[in-house]
Amino acid sequence: MLLGVVGAVAFPLWSKASDHIDEKVEAAKQSGETVTVYFLDGTTSGYLGIVLGLLLVLGVVLETLPTAKWGRTLGKRLCGVRVLDIEEHDTPSFGTALRRWLVYSVLGLLVIGVLNVLWCLFDRPWRQCWHDKAARTFVASAD
Repeated sequence: MLLGVVGAVAFPLWSKASDHIDEKVEAAKQSGETVTVYFLDGTTSGYLGIVLGLLLVLGVVLETLPTAKWGRTLGKRLCGVRVLDIEEHDTPSFGTALRRWLVYSVLGLLVIGVLNVLWCLFDRPWRQCWHDKAARTFVASAD
């Protein structure tokens, strides 16, 4: 859900950024000189900032808050699982849920998120992914 909402906002911004870069490249070609065209400038970095800011705000609202309050998001509820603190076996605190989501997001942005998610298949005894290890949480059946 989070990626769908952010993607819906990012898609038109991607189009605007692409048009902006195309205009810069065309202007450089028209100048007849050898120039450096930077893809990240005031315009494109503004678009990137909007998308990252939206990702952060919606991540807190759609992932961190429900995890801290109920131990699960809507998706986890549909799957019949919840997130628990590894020591207290209770819903994680807001700070713990935030750390869990931030580690998950950063690893995903660094393209090693797939390895993070697959890690739980081999981890024993808690079957934790790296974001669970960082936050000291685990995923359990909702019972």
